[in-house]
Amino acid sequence: MHQALYRKWRPQVFDDVYGQEHITSILKYETANGKFSHAYLFCGSRGTGKTTCAKILAKAVNCTSPINGSPCNCCPSCRSIDEGTATDVLEMDAASNNGVDNIRDIRDEVVYTPSALKYRVYIVDEVHMLSGSAFNALLKTLEEPPAHAIFILATTELHKLPSTIVSRCQRHDFRRIATDALVARLSYIANEEKIEYTPDALRIIAKMAQGGMRDAISLLELCAGNREIITPELVNSTLGTGGRDSSEQVVRAIAGSDFDTIFGAVENVVRSSKDISVFWQDLISFYRDMLVIKTTKEAKNYLDLTDDELEKLLAVASLFTKETLLYHCRILDDTLYSMQKAGFAKRTVAEMALVKMYDMSLEPSVESLMARISKLESALAAGRFVAPAIVREETVEIPKTLSAPATNEKPVAEPSKPAPADIPKPAQTAASELKVLRGWGEICDKAAADNGAALGFLRMAKALTDGKCVYVRFPNDFARSMVDKPDIRENLRTAICMVTQKSFNAQQIVFGVLEGDEDKIDDLDEFSLD
Repeated sequence: MHQALYRKWRPQVFDDVYGQEHITSILKYETANGKFSHAYLFCGSRGTGKTTCAKILAKAVNCTSPINGSPCNCCPSCRSIDEGTATDVLEMDAASNNGVDNIRDIRDEVVYTPSALKYRVYIVDEVHMLSGSAFNALLKTLEEPPAHAIFILATTELHKLPSTIVSRCQRHDFRRIATDALVARLSYIANEEKIEYTPDALRIIAKMAQGGMRDAISLLELCAGNREIITPELVNSTLGTGGRDSSEQVVRAIAGSDFDTIFGAVENVVRSSKDISVFWQDLISFYRDMLVIKTTKEAKNYLDLTDDELEKLLAVASLFTKETLLYHCRILDDTLYSMQKAGFAKRTVAEMALVKMYDMSLEPSVESLMARISKLESALAAGRFVAPAIVREETVEIPKTLSAPATNEKPVAEPSKPAPADIPKPAQTAASELKVLRGWGEICDKAAADNGAALGFLRMAKALTDGKCVYVRFPNDFARSMVDKPDIRENLRTAICMVTQKSFNAQQIVFGVLEGDEDKIDDLDEFSLD
């Protein structure tokens, strides 16, 4: 019968355990000098070698001819443990044997001396699954076991263990295995199994394993199922990932407003029957790498990338500000959570999120506002944001539909200058050409955040625009007079520029009283200045 590669290539001595030298060196010394503990606690993520080290340790303490603290794997004791016939080595899965009766059986048996080996070894896997009463039954035995008994507890969730149990064990934390160590082990196994591969393909498999040796070997066996040369394309196709190039393509499309590429990438994922959640996780990983580039000085130390991949990442990260990346990361995170509940609507959820990532004005969040301000600041610093020319107001006859603000002062005559053609005078704009300005509520909040009275009168007004000027119309003269003050006017102009992302001068913000024709303009007919 075929044996899985991760079982076939399970380490038999401590030296074969990759990436856990800080633990194996201690275990080798203890077994070589006969100073091992009565109870061990192995904790760490899945596939990092906890159970493997437990079995090697069980053989090492019972081996009749140990070699530098490791078992010889040739003596009768080692062979019986490998074959599973040693009655003195008991391996129990606490996930399915978590009751107090199971622990009582161990407590009753532990007093008897080993039948064939030197030590009776109890390996309890997933020990955090034991019930509270089972932990209580284990506690006294674990504290003072007989001299011939050794307990080895393994868990992936250390925080679920009672502190009384942890304090009675020699604790070892298994780390996630580095990518280079995974690649080295995969290369060795592939060469021994006559599997053809490319180095880049093995690195992709190692990254997908996320620090787990068992997962890495299982993915290698999966990709080698048809005995073709394992290439990056084959790995991406087999594992259902789009690859780093696909994520880079989508990110560049977001920066360049290329919606065809954005929707095309999602279409490719759906048509290829890949899981769109996996594609989304790849995108999150790519944004994480860009955020590291933007926030650290020694980014290479925190990125598991080749020199070519790092160079490409630097080029893409330069297209965004740090605030924009944070805004995008929040949307990606929220969308991944939404996908878990979306069912068959995952595609729609993903496409909506990608559109929001491009148009920051669609999201009224703090992160979105920070990203938009950062975008304006970058444009100003680079000289790409040019304000329109200032137009002086002249004494003109205002039609009824756009009445001028009442004033007791006589207008001061100034030399007449022609206004630029692209900025119409308020008197030349008919009410039929105006539309409601989008985002007026947000503009009011920004303009009068610390002035409750002004905020109330601003919310009573209606903001109209023809694309060139903004006409603020109040229900009556009193409401207009309460807001028509220099500081409030300037705050309002600034808020309009921030929300619409267009530059307006003071003369382009015109106050007035709402007339009949303007009141008939439907609020649903909004005007966007994007």
